[in-house]
Amino acid sequence: MTLTDQIVKNIITRLIKSQNYRIEIVNLINAEFLQFAVEFFKKIVLAKLNSEDITIGWYKMAFMNDSLPANDIAINAGLNKKTISNMYGSATRSIVIEAANEHFEMLYNSIQSLIEMEKEVELTLTIKLKSVSIELNVSESLIVINTLAVKRAQLRGGLWSTAGKSVEKYLMITLCKLYKIDEKYYDAENFVKDKNKKVDREIDFYLVNNGKKYLCEIKLMGKGNPESADAIFARKSDVFVADTLSQQNKNQAEELGISWVALKDKDGFRRFELVLDRFKIPYEKYDGDLDRDLLKILNEIV
Repeated sequence: MTLTDQIVKNIITRLIKSQNYRIEIVNLINAEFLQFAVEFFKKIVLAKLNSEDITIGWYKMAFMNDSLPANDIAINAGLNKKTISNMYGSATRSIVIEAANEHFEMLYNSIQSLIEMEKEVELTLTIKLKSVSIELNVSESLIVINTLAVKRAQLRGGLWSTAGKSVEKYLMITLCKLYKIDEKYYDAENFVKDKNKKVDREIDFYLVNNGKKYLCEIKLMGKGNPESADAIFARKSDVFVADTLSQQNKNQAEELGISWVALKDKDGFRRFELVLDRFKIPYEKYDGDLDRDLLKILNEIV
């Protein structure tokens, strides 16, 4: 799952201008989900028309066929690969197919039980493709609705996770370029696994001076996930750049000697100057036009 270059640029622009970047992710989730839904409905029409079976067998034949990609089979069965991996300790193709078929049978039986208990409820989903239309009964409709819900949840989790990883490096380079920092004073090439650390993890970004490297951690965290800050503090990073930090987070960082930048604060990006002063990194104070300068920088680096 990837983010387009334009979305990356939009997120960084919003972050540095102390604006809410989350709307960019929400819009992307909506766009990808709606596109999936339309394509899924088209496939349902074709599958239903080509089926001679009036039972739910047409759905299994078309959407859980072993020839399909494992991820598609899982989603169509109402699961995602991450859930399967957590349940079975693996997400190999054979395990995904087995888990998907087992889950689908349980889902279908649960739906049948629900229909028996709620007999007064009637639901028919009609899908029309050009001049052809098909109708799904209550069982089929609920299975389709469940699949759409699972797909949206998968998109949501994947895109929020991908956003941070896609933006971190470019965000730091943008800050450095705003302050006209010479490239010898930062290292953006270490976004790889560091085998020398006790915990093998991705390195974010380094500021460099006089042969010493200062580790910068970047997290697009919100108020709902303060544990992200705790992880940074535990790793004893030198600099912590985040979208939002609570006062407690800021106090804790200062107690541990970690410089922090909270971009959501008013003109939050300017606190980066304190970081540069602390590590004696040469820079020029920024007094330009953010809209103009960000557009130029981001077009160069993204």
